[in-house]
Amino acid sequence: MSDKKVGKVWLVGAGPSDPGLLTLKGKQVLDEAEVVVYDALAGQSVLNMIPDTAERIHVGKRSSHHTIPQKEINELLAEKAKEGKRVVRLKGGDPFLFGRGGEEVERLVQDGIPYEIVPGITSAISVPAYQGIPVTHRDFCSSVHIITGHKRAGFDYDIDFEALVRTKGTLVFLMGVTALGDICRGLLAAGIDPGMPAALLSQGTTAAQRRIVATVSTLEEEVKKKGPVTPAIIVIGRVCTLADQFSWYDKLPLGGVKVLLTRPKELISETAKKLRSFGAEVLEIPAIATVRIRDNALLSQAVSGLEQYQWIVFTSPAGVRIFFEELADQRADVRKLGNAKIAAIGGGTAKELAKHGLFADLVPETYDAAHLGAALADACRDGDKILIPRAAIGSRELTEALAKSGKKLQVDDIATYDTVYETEGLVSVRDELEKGTIDYVVFTSASTVRGFAEAADGADLTRVKAVCIGRQTLEAADALGMQTWMAQKASIDSLIDRLIEVHQEHTTGTV
Repeated sequence: MSDKKVGKVWLVGAGPSDPGLLTLKGKQVLDEAEVVVYDALAGQSVLNMIPDTAERIHVGKRSSHHTIPQKEINELLAEKAKEGKRVVRLKGGDPFLFGRGGEEVERLVQDGIPYEIVPGITSAISVPAYQGIPVTHRDFCSSVHIITGHKRAGFDYDIDFEALVRTKGTLVFLMGVTALGDICRGLLAAGIDPGMPAALLSQGTTAAQRRIVATVSTLEEEVKKKGPVTPAIIVIGRVCTLADQFSWYDKLPLGGVKVLLTRPKELISETAKKLRSFGAEVLEIPAIATVRIRDNALLSQAVSGLEQYQWIVFTSPAGVRIFFEELADQRADVRKLGNAKIAAIGGGTAKELAKHGLFADLVPETYDAAHLGAALADACRDGDKILIPRAAIGSRELTEALAKSGKKLQVDDIATYDTVYETEGLVSVRDELEKGTIDYVVFTSASTVRGFAEAADGADLTRVKAVCIGRQTLEAADALGMQTWMAQKASIDSLIDRLIEVHQEHTTGTV
């Protein structure tokens, strides 16, 4: 009997695009993947959830443009599983609803490769819902039917249009944009009411979603006038008349807005969650990563003698996290801090401290290094010893403010982590900027501005609408020629409030 390990394949439905519609199990499986085979219909934000450690293979299927033939995809899944890998086949929508998941499973069964199916939310239900169209409604229909609009080149439709018309139910056609005319003519020939409401819904659950509502007899012409956009679905039925009344997504404060969020990788999700709650489509780009400085003799020595400090100053959540990692490495805990007081640069850093049961004694009214230094200088006494464990590129304004205080202060300013720019990812920042799909970019530090500029790789930054958390961040964005706005306070909530204000000003034309 062979001892060779056999891997496993998970067919995971990624949903329509909104990452909030990826199931909990889908997210769990994706987090543990060693290989991810994905297609063009998986949303950008879902793709950004793929672990950095996973091998990523793009098989880019959309309409008639296939990067890799289906048969080769089937073989690829089997090969990677035979290497003993945990393989995720990430598919837009649901793997078993016109996703050819059955063909992939057949190949796995052939070689006895273990697999699981993780269903996804299909666009046939979710995209109409995001446009205010319920696919069923007791006043209009008692059934819904999902049909593929795709047909093989040179073949007629193998669809019984007369049977569909007789159901009197809602009809949802997936992958049918290129054959819209054939579908409408087939239904009309089968006796459907020419005035039956019909809609083309494109780029559903994203900021770019749009709908064209007409009738079966006029939809093709309306789409030609306004221009079709893929991916899109076709909905036929009286429920389409409810779209204007029931639409909700576009009415949110940031509905229809695509925001590129730049944050340190470990802090990104909470801010994205808040933005999405206001309706924004959020493209998360970790512009920087914090890398702990290993074998840090200065930090190790400082932590060993924490009792000597009167103040410990934290200037970022990452600084807090790495400080407590050092405590853990020395098998020490918060009792080691003795009688030291704690200062934090702002609310986010204070919140990170609270996770460890510590509450800052000092937080400046304005969340930046200069104001922290000034407030700390006022609070200190002659002879106080201060520990500042922070980024290697930390602002000098903090230590300069302490030096100008006139007090005899001993300051141990110790670099605990490096800030590294993240310039690679599955989504090209430059491409997104050049296509004009990004409405606003949100910056939370000067470092994220610089990281974004590197990732943008020479794109025209003067077109970027940048909403910045504080003065230093604003100055960094201004230096690159961006259009800039600054939050009233250096907090995430204030930053989002400013973004909403700016967007409302642009919408009403008051900018």
